[in-house]
Amino acid sequence: MSKAAGKLKSLKKTVERVTHTTKLKTNIPAGMAAAGPPLGPMLGQRAINIAAFCKDFNAKTAEMKEGVPLPCRISMNSDRSYDLVIHHPPATFFLKQAAGIQRGTMTPGREVAGKITLKHLYEIAAIKIQDPPNAMLTMKQMCEMLIGIARTCGIKVVRDLDPTEYAQFLEERKVIVEEQRRELQEKREAKMLRTG
Repeated sequence: MSKAAGKLKSLKKTVERVTHTTKLKTNIPAGMAAAGPPLGPMLGQRAINIAAFCKDFNAKTAEMKEGVPLPCRISMNSDRSYDLVIHHPPATFFLKQAAGIQRGTMTPGREVAGKITLKHLYEIAAIKIQDPPNAMLTMKQMCEMLIGIARTCGIKVVRDLDPTEYAQFLEERKVIVEEQRRELQEKREAKMLRTG
C-alpha cells in the first residue's frame, strides 16, 4: 500500500495543474480600452492587471480606426498572465458601413434600412472568413451566413446599385428613422410618467 501511495504522490507532482476558467468574450472599441466599467470589473474578477491590459490592447489596435467594436477572446493563465485574441469587427458593423447607415431596421423583413451589392458582400466575407471561428467555412457558406445577417438588419442584397437612386433612398430613410426615434422617445416618456 505504501508503494502505491508513493507512486500516486509522484504522479500528482508530474501532472500539470488544470485551470478551470472560462474565456472572457467581449467587444472592446479599438484604441479605447479603459479601466472603468464595463471592462475594468470584468478583468478585475479574473485577477488580470487592468492597466497593463488596457495599454497592451490600445497598442495592438493603434493602427485601427478609433471606436470600431472588436470582438476579443481573453483566456487567463495560472500565473495571472493572459492570452488576447482580437477578431475582425462584427459582420453587422461591416454591413451597416457598406450600406451607409447608422442602425438597422426595427422590423426586419417588413422594411428595408439599406442596400448593398454582391461585391460588398463578397469583400466582407473575405475579411470575416479570416477569423478563427469561421476558419472551417467555405466562401459560399460565409456569404450565405452574411446574407442572413443582412436580412436581420434590414439590409437588402442586390446585384447592381445606382448611386443617385440610393442617395435618394437614404434621404427618404432619414425621415423615417427620425419619426421612429420620436415615437420611441414619446413611448419612453409615457412609460416614465406611468412609473413616476
